[in-house]
Amino acid sequence: MDNVLICNPSGFFSFLSLGEAKNLPTYPGPNKMRDCYCTVNLDQEEVFRTKIVEKSLCPFYGEDFYCEIPRTFRHLSFYIFDRDVFRRDSIIGKVAIQKEDLQKYHNRDTWFQLQHVDADSEVQGKVHLELRLSEVITDTGVVCHKLATRVLECQGLPIVNGQCDPYATVTLAGPSRSEAKKTKVKKKTNNPHFDEVFYFEVTRPSSYNKKSHFDIEDVDEVDKMEIRVDLWNASNLKFGDEFLGELRLPLKFLRQSSSYEAWYFLQPRDNGNKSLKPDDLGSLRLNVVYTEDHVFSSDYYSPLRDLLLKSADVEPVSASAAHILGEVCREKQEAAIPLVRLFLHYGRIVPFISAIANAEVKRTQDPNTIFRGNSLTSKCIDETMKLAGMHYLQVTLKPIIDEICQVHKPCEIDPVKLKDGENLENNRENLRQYVDRIFTVITKSGVSCPTVMCDIFFSLRESAAKRFQGDPDVRYTAVSSFIFLRFFAPAILSPNLFQLTPHHPDPQTSRTLTLISKTIQTLGSLSKSKSANFKESYMATFYDYFNEQKYADAVKNFLDLISSSGRRDHKSIEQPILLKEGFMIKRAQGRKRFGMKNFKKRWFRLTNHEFTYQKSKGDHPLCSIPIENILAVERLEEESFKMKNMFQVIQPERRVLYIQANNCVEAKDWIDILTKVSQCNKKRLTVYHPSAYLNGHWLCCKATADNTPGCTPCTGGLPANIQLDIDGDRETERIYSLFNLYMPKLEKMQEACGSKSVYDGPEEEEYSTFIIDDPKETYKTLKLIIEGVGTLEQEHAQYKRDKFKKTKYGSQEHPIGDKSFQTYIRQQSEISAHSI
Repeated sequence: MDNVLICNPSGFFSFLSLGEAKNLPTYPGPNKMRDCYCTVNLDQEEVFRTKIVEKSLCPFYGEDFYCEIPRTFRHLSFYIFDRDVFRRDSIIGKVAIQKEDLQKYHNRDTWFQLQHVDADSEVQGKVHLELRLSEVITDTGVVCHKLATRVLECQGLPIVNGQCDPYATVTLAGPSRSEAKKTKVKKKTNNPHFDEVFYFEVTRPSSYNKKSHFDIEDVDEVDKMEIRVDLWNASNLKFGDEFLGELRLPLKFLRQSSSYEAWYFLQPRDNGNKSLKPDDLGSLRLNVVYTEDHVFSSDYYSPLRDLLLKSADVEPVSASAAHILGEVCREKQEAAIPLVRLFLHYGRIVPFISAIANAEVKRTQDPNTIFRGNSLTSKCIDETMKLAGMHYLQVTLKPIIDEICQVHKPCEIDPVKLKDGENLENNRENLRQYVDRIFTVITKSGVSCPTVMCDIFFSLRESAAKRFQGDPDVRYTAVSSFIFLRFFAPAILSPNLFQLTPHHPDPQTSRTLTLISKTIQTLGSLSKSKSANFKESYMATFYDYFNEQKYADAVKNFLDLISSSGRRDHKSIEQPILLKEGFMIKRAQGRKRFGMKNFKKRWFRLTNHEFTYQKSKGDHPLCSIPIENILAVERLEEESFKMKNMFQVIQPERRVLYIQANNCVEAKDWIDILTKVSQCNKKRLTVYHPSAYLNGHWLCCKATADNTPGCTPCTGGLPANIQLDIDGDRETERIYSLFNLYMPKLEKMQEACGSKSVYDGPEEEEYSTFIIDDPKETYKTLKLIIEGVGTLEQEHAQYKRDKFKKTKYGSQEHPIGDKSFQTYIRQQSEISAHSI
């Protein structure tokens, strides 16, 4: 399933699973099948695209996507496209979920009917208008009414076919009249500033009547009049200009107020193509988990954060705040994700995992089941390996995984599944070679294993060996149950989940990776009878290739290396680690004195050593920037080059590389990772220019010298520890939200502590789900948690009340037509009434 985790700086988090589409309409050709892919869009901006599933009307995608959204949005949309080799890909249908409706589908699989897509319905953006209705008394004493419509500006208009040259038409329409006027075209911008005024005569001259501003004959007609603003993209194509959105305002609301200025969301036209029923287009299965958090400054979280961070020192650890979170959450994974991030940020992950792992080992009776369940320990170690070990996987597995995906060697060893023309022995040999190569790169990679993972493995090994002193292999199985069963084997099985491939592999490659993963998992398990681990006889037969002692010895040597204290020489692992790569558009840096500074598409590659770009993937770099030469990485204002999603990499001697990413999510990802990798550079800048140096001056501050120091403080120039504190606050806010969500369970756990303290007999069934080793200590911690959560809940309530007082409907932040704001107003009214 496609997993999409989305969040933005304000604290909006969403996790999406794209499962599959079904019953798509047949292709109007002889074979009837389609080659389909799905895109994820924020409004009209594409942020992710799946692989193409060929020749299917029920495509299954199975891809994961994680991103952080750097801007607000109205709709989260999913488009199903049919690839066309000779023409532009055609849209089959879409699912569009309004932001305020995301909670309706919280954490449950839902089938959505695909909706028809046409140009009239695909709109986004907002327009700023000022309307003024005034009386004009002529020299002869008669009165007429005129409407002044001022179109000030628009923001966030869609980009059509790579360009946006917008203009607006303003129409006064009524039952018996229609008068239209047009603004100038604004070139190459989706945030046009028009500031043009248009005058319309609303009523014909009449004798002045004090009782009414309108002649009696005109009142009914005026009530039926409306002012309509349409936005268009001026196109050079023969098909005509493209519709971008419209706004319709009845004139009767102006009779209450002669002047009105506000921002409005653009709306789709109501005469779109309605001929196709939704059922005709098929459906798409999605799962949405959406939460909203507001993150306060660090001091608000101090009590709860301090309580969590001392969890490793609490005796017993089951009485600690972090362990209690794992007890009350419905899924251990819910607790593990924010806990691991918080402890990693503050350097407390190893002692915390050591404490909860040691407690779990003490409760384990059989060494063969050690760390095999979905406990808080297992989920925390899984999450730590994902965060700390991603680069390790890239270095170790990515080259050979790429080869397997590209070469497509036949590796099927099940005689029943052999294709015509395939040879079973050849397939076995192909598979054996792949397994051998992957096994070798894994067992020789111990020196590259991240320090934090090795320290955790050392702790697991010591706890297991101490608990089961009669079992000489338990010190290996305790570690192999994570590094092989939960790290390498899953990464081989589903490389897209671990960022080793951009998409889910095709069925043949997926089958090859499944066979490799099964074999590697068994090799790493060090069980006594290897062949018995396989239900399939063909797997047991294949495994005979590896029933040699050298494989068991290699596994043990590898496990010894990664779980031994002081195990390595750091100088031996100074190899470049690929952090991110992909196509972007860059502007020439002007290294040649008379060269043109134009924009070109290049393949960018970032390692922990350098930032490079070349014409295509695999080519020799055209430019290499050492990491120590990156002095700042900041966004570039759109007005600099009339281009969206641009950022700048600032180097010594005020040299700047301007880059445009594919979308807002990609831009943020690149800025974040470039900032992080250069965070400790000694010469990092504290100020920068948010706009470009063009035509002899900086556009932002108008300074003429190109070496003028920056005019704006750098956003990424804070010390690393402060950056971590900010992330820590977000994770503490997430933990607060979980505690608040599961408050009934916290209170039930308090009751269980009281029951255990006064009654030492058989445990009541409703309390048996909680691990409570020390009722008194656990009760003390629970009391502190509930107090801390209650205090933060009050702060959130006050923040919402203050926000409600300050917000203005029709402002730039909350345009008219924003249903989420209307919902917010309704909720706040209910809260206020409830409080009263």
